[in-house]
Amino acid sequence: MTASPCAPAPAPAAASPSAPSGPPPAPMDRSPWRCLRYRSMRWWSAAGLVSNAGTWMQLTVQNLLVLQITGSAAATGLSVSVQAAPGLLFGLVGGAAVDRWPRKLTAAASQAVLGAVALVTAALVALDLLSLPVLMALAAVTGLIATVDGPACALLGNDLVRSEDVPSAIGVGSLVHSAGRLAGAALAAVAVGVMGTASAYLANGLSFFFVACVVPFLKPVRSAQPQAVAPPAPDPGEGFSARQGLAYFMGRPRLVALAAMNAVSATFGRNYSLTLVVLVAGPLAGDAGSYGKVSSVLAVGGLLGAVLGARLRHPGVRLVGALTAAGGLLQALAGVSPSVVALMVLVLPMAVAESVADTAQSTVLQTDPPARMRGRVLGAWSSIRTVWSLAAPPALGLMIELAGVRATLVAGGLVVAASIAFGYLLRGRRSRPPQPRLVGLRLAEVPA
Repeated sequence: MTASPCAPAPAPAAASPSAPSGPPPAPMDRSPWRCLRYRSMRWWSAAGLVSNAGTWMQLTVQNLLVLQITGSAAATGLSVSVQAAPGLLFGLVGGAAVDRWPRKLTAAASQAVLGAVALVTAALVALDLLSLPVLMALAAVTGLIATVDGPACALLGNDLVRSEDVPSAIGVGSLVHSAGRLAGAALAAVAVGVMGTASAYLANGLSFFFVACVVPFLKPVRSAQPQAVAPPAPDPGEGFSARQGLAYFMGRPRLVALAAMNAVSATFGRNYSLTLVVLVAGPLAGDAGSYGKVSSVLAVGGLLGAVLGARLRHPGVRLVGALTAAGGLLQALAGVSPSVVALMVLVLPMAVAESVADTAQSTVLQTDPPARMRGRVLGAWSSIRTVWSLAAPPALGLMIELAGVRATLVAGGLVVAASIAFGYLLRGRRSRPPQPRLVGLRLAEVPA
């Protein structure tokens, strides 16, 4: 989850980097918890835990609520798509807004509005006034606000630590997300059983307001001088247009490489909630309990990967590629697993590799661009990623129907690994300096 600013403090990029406000840096400190040396980061993590718990309380009951209202699984899927669609259409605009407006104020305002939407939904559910059109409208509004809230909160969290500690902040954020998910699912079962479905939306709304109230007390690490009320001024003639964010993204080969790897990985792998459940229930003849065990191993691998990723200091695109390729190869092996136990043995390192790759990827995306462009770069990334998130599941489902789940997992994993290997070879050929050629010149004629 993310936090937001309630006070008109400027983006840390505008502050002086000469006198950091955080604790003195520990030379080559690779502790995964090093970001928690910063007081503001500790508050931010606590707020994120509360907010994630509230979010997962709502998500736990949301699909059930849609089914209760409509009786249609298709309508349930449509509500998810409606909420994701603004990321595709307005991600660039949201990123540009984050670069233009004070970051803390932007994050606090977006969190407060998300809280208001959740409270309105809770009231409608409690009064039995929530219809399908209203539900779709609220989902669209939530997705639209998230195009601003996502990059604002991600960048605000990174502003609370030094650049070398950003991987730790991202890794701890991943752990907070996972802990909030577990807590939210458990709390939802209790709250809904005692107070009804509306209580989950109520809890989520209050959690958003809690984050918004924490933000004014957060202090960016580079705040030696009074912060400006507005973000840093753009370069002459640059402006803050969304189109410039996309142009910058497409002009950076390393960012394009990340997008390409993410596209291949999302299309031919990663969708384990679909592929692995089919594998367990089909060829491996497992039951719901068996899939629950596989899911638990995936979750544990994700947590271990988040801890390992938090130890990184300056990860790069090569590390992301190597780990993604390793995850693809492990997926191919998982596709030929003879038993559920063998599958669990393989999915653990697969989840670890992909979790570390996610931390490294997020670090590159959030630290590679100049501070004035980071919101727009994350906005461009959001729009690009939404394409894969909407297109990949149905495409993967079609592949399973045509070729079977084992062939889909094996072929998909090999495609991921081969694509990254081909990218490395292509990059190596392009970066190799041209060798001088002596055409028609005899050795004896070469001057000494």
